[in-house]
Amino acid sequence: MPDSSRTASPDPASDKSPPDHDIDLEKVPTTGEPVVPQVSTKITFPETDLDRGIVGWDSQDDPAHPQNFAMSRKWALLAVVSSISFISPLASSMFSPALTSLSEDFGETNQTILSFSVSIFLLGYTFGPLLLAPLSEIYGRRIVLSGANWFFVVWQIGCALAPEIASLIVFRFFAGIGGCGCLTLGAGVIADLFPVDQRGLATSIWSLGPLMGPVVGPIAGGFIGQSLGWRWVYWILLIVGGTLAVGVEIFIKETYAPVIIRRKTAKLAKELGRTDLRGAYDPEEGVSPAKILKQGLKRPLLLLFRSPIISFLATYMSICYGLLYLFFTTIPSVFEQQYGFSPGITGLAYIGMGLGFILGLIITATTSDKILMRLAARAGGKLEPEMRLPLLVFWACFLPVSFFWYGWSADKKVHWIVPIIGMGPFGLAMMGVWMPIQIYTIDCYPAFAASANAALTASRSFVGALLPLAGPKMFQTLGLGWGNSLLGFVAVAFVPFGMLLTKYGKTIREKYPLNL
Repeated sequence: MPDSSRTASPDPASDKSPPDHDIDLEKVPTTGEPVVPQVSTKITFPETDLDRGIVGWDSQDDPAHPQNFAMSRKWALLAVVSSISFISPLASSMFSPALTSLSEDFGETNQTILSFSVSIFLLGYTFGPLLLAPLSEIYGRRIVLSGANWFFVVWQIGCALAPEIASLIVFRFFAGIGGCGCLTLGAGVIADLFPVDQRGLATSIWSLGPLMGPVVGPIAGGFIGQSLGWRWVYWILLIVGGTLAVGVEIFIKETYAPVIIRRKTAKLAKELGRTDLRGAYDPEEGVSPAKILKQGLKRPLLLLFRSPIISFLATYMSICYGLLYLFFTTIPSVFEQQYGFSPGITGLAYIGMGLGFILGLIITATTSDKILMRLAARAGGKLEPEMRLPLLVFWACFLPVSFFWYGWSADKKVHWIVPIIGMGPFGLAMMGVWMPIQIYTIDCYPAFAASANAALTASRSFVGALLPLAGPKMFQTLGLGWGNSLLGFVAVAFVPFGMLLTKYGKTIREKYPLNL
């Protein structure tokens, strides 16, 4: 029986058609056995109809469509994007262990300013996505990603040569704006390349960078700052970031379907001498480019403030991200002052959390898509985005564990291995919470995954940039034990969030649709 999948909407300026997971399904009869629903995830792409002046794909198997690329090519594209997505978050924290040498060079003793010189990078993550994501949905992924990468790389030179701390803060802010390109557009590239039943594994691989980068950063930065000085942190980021940016120029091709068809339309119009041709994804006639640009730039903010689903997800992810960076604020002082570690060795304390991230990646990557398909089969073969969320509920229960374990073991000066191991559950749970949110967002808004992810990135980065500034004062007042316990209680309070979203997410999503 042929698929009865929907035809993709020809209008990229609206999201009125159902998402690509809302599809009709076949049932395969068996003799003497219950009918087992077969879950189909294939969608129908708009095809070329020159009689009507419509330019689309040559066929459903058109090799030019990104979802028809060979799997080896898809994974190669994802690998390049994921590599950049590791370097940029690495830059956010790689500098932190070298603050002592920076303080000596610039004569800066204000701890708030020193902390701000680190967290300002994340403030760049707040503003950049709101511009880059909609631009990628108008002009394509490749050109925006390339421009953002080079913008990130160039500002490493300014950071390395900064004459005073004020200049360094400004340069790191601009580097953060460029560095957010890969984090913002990665979700869009995944939506472009992979059907819904393959996005779990793809998103797991891509998400490892944003989570592991801030953990690996202090490990590398500690040794570099101790042996070569803090300025070499930026020279190394320049070399590695520049190399990967060249890789993007060589290997990354356009993956956004509307832009590919727009270029195909222009080529056919020239070859055939026809002025009436129109791309299948083009907006309705009479919509000016200025209006398209204005609507695109508004899209991330519309999603953030007018979509309850994105608002809820952004709030929860911001809380988790803020907890992560508050966690980071205590590690250098705890292991240098209480355990006598050198700055380089102190960076190794992050390994406990890093191993948790890796284990979480393995578990979520191998189970996310399988659980989705199993739940869809139980529901009669119909896929719903909310089927991604049971994992969120499960892992949210583990999130508070590390705060009590690490906080009290460090407070009582138990052997150093105990607080390091205690960080592991947090890394494991963060991956388990992060992943369902990212994939759920892509599944809810596949046509505008970049803008939806931009809303999440901007909100969590804002909290991650500013909340840690309160960390030193909070831990000074409450101590390591009760200070971390307070963070643990906050994590406990948000455990029911996933349960509510799993139960009522579909109702909320359908009750408050957005014309994007």
